[in-house]
Amino acid sequence: MNSMLSTAERERLLKMARAAKLERSAPRIPPITPVERDGRLALSFAQQRLWFLEQLGGLGGTYHLPQGLRLRGALDRAALARALERIVARHESLRTVFVAVAGEPEQRVVPVEESGFRLVEHDLRGRADADGALEALTAREMEAPFDLERGPPVRASLVRLADDDHVLLVTMHHAVSDGWSMGVFGGELRALYTAFSQGLPDPLPPLPVQYADYAAWQRRWLEGEVLDAQAAYWTRTLAGAPELLELPADRPRPPRQDFAGASLRLELDEALTAGLKALAQRHGTTLFVTVLAGWAAVLARLSAQDDVVIGTVSANRARPEVEGLIGFFVNTLPVRVDLSDGLRVDELVERVKTRTLEAQRNQDIPFEQVVERVRPVRSLAYTPLFQALFAWQNASDGALELPGLTVGDVDGAEGTTAKFDLSLAMWETGGRIAGALQYATALFDAATVERFAGYLRLVLQGMVADEARRVDALPMLPAAERELVLDAWNDTDAGYPRGACVHEMFRAQAARTPDAVALSWRGETWTYAELDA
Repeated sequence: MNSMLSTAERERLLKMARAAKLERSAPRIPPITPVERDGRLALSFAQQRLWFLEQLGGLGGTYHLPQGLRLRGALDRAALARALERIVARHESLRTVFVAVAGEPEQRVVPVEESGFRLVEHDLRGRADADGALEALTAREMEAPFDLERGPPVRASLVRLADDDHVLLVTMHHAVSDGWSMGVFGGELRALYTAFSQGLPDPLPPLPVQYADYAAWQRRWLEGEVLDAQAAYWTRTLAGAPELLELPADRPRPPRQDFAGASLRLELDEALTAGLKALAQRHGTTLFVTVLAGWAAVLARLSAQDDVVIGTVSANRARPEVEGLIGFFVNTLPVRVDLSDGLRVDELVERVKTRTLEAQRNQDIPFEQVVERVRPVRSLAYTPLFQALFAWQNASDGALELPGLTVGDVDGAEGTTAKFDLSLAMWETGGRIAGALQYATALFDAATVERFAGYLRLVLQGMVADEARRVDALPMLPAAERELVLDAWNDTDAGYPRGACVHEMFRAQAARTPDAVALSWRGETWTYAELDA
């Protein structure tokens, strides 16, 4: 019977079986219920850490979630404004402010009429510098700081370029939103705009709970045995892990993390994508695991470390009550990968698979709590536990659809910040694996990151070609770079006076360039004259 199933059907059944296995092994999760609003409303663990980071300052737009939509056609501006206002009214998170009471932060939900949210309109029709003005407005919307104590934590601007050409810019603070939430926002905007532009009432059902209910539930549930069991796993797994992934950077790491970033797009062809799928199927796992294994191999080779920790992302919406909420739910899971002992490709895939499943079974404890339990060396120069991230994303379902409008993205509206040294996001679309490699520009040049992306492609090709091959023997350098390293840089043949001794040649050099640096070590330098003396 199994041979009659299609590949897609087999994958679906495998996923269902794995999900059932995880469900049996996971603790029973209690339902989320509303809490009273007349008492203190605690922040979620993730919110609390983000609030603390904001108090330190210097984050700029690092934790902003911007989105830009180009709307071409007959826009009903009143319906759009009403739809946005209704979304803010529906989701308490978008009307939440954060205040400190006796040094401890708490969240307060502001009534709709006091939220301060409104759609700001700009008219650039007829302006000769419309493109430049739009670019400046987009940058300002992305980077302008939020006042989390006064609110609102969301803002929206509508820029009119022509009667039938508009740009909608929406920015939310990460303390009240995440990637999943932006999808919720798009779905609700479509439903509400469609209804309001046709003179119909709000079609959306009431939300069963709000984010403050989730935060209270999280703090109640993650106590006692649940918290202790998951904390014990992470403490044991991350014991002795390297504090820093020492990647070859173009510049020294600044004493305080610089969040300026840039992004590089990359794509794997159909043949490599199919090969990675086949490799995953042979090991009963997913593309996420196989690509993560390749990414771990590349990072290990680049850093000359056979023990690497890579951050991965969990949507953290196990309860159905929160699936339709806008809020900060996403959790980060550090996956530690040991690449020592002459590991083969098939062994690496199995090891990453095991680590990933373990992480998923212990994903309920917030990353902030993991950091507190593991107690790594803290530094303002880099993030704790890991500095490289890998995220597998679902392919986009296409542009947002609004009646009577053609909707597209706005170039430059996605932001240019980097929370980590390197962040690799991948997804499958049209039979290919595509992605983006985001990097900290304080550390890396674009050309360096392009080389890193090329290394990843070659390592993945090597994994597909021979899964019995040792990971440390996988080809990583392209032919031209390999020739440069092995041949050109090693072409050091040079003539020298055979009748002279080494100390005599050094003394002659010191006479020619006495003030040139001869030695440099841990910040201390010696000139040729000083060394000769």
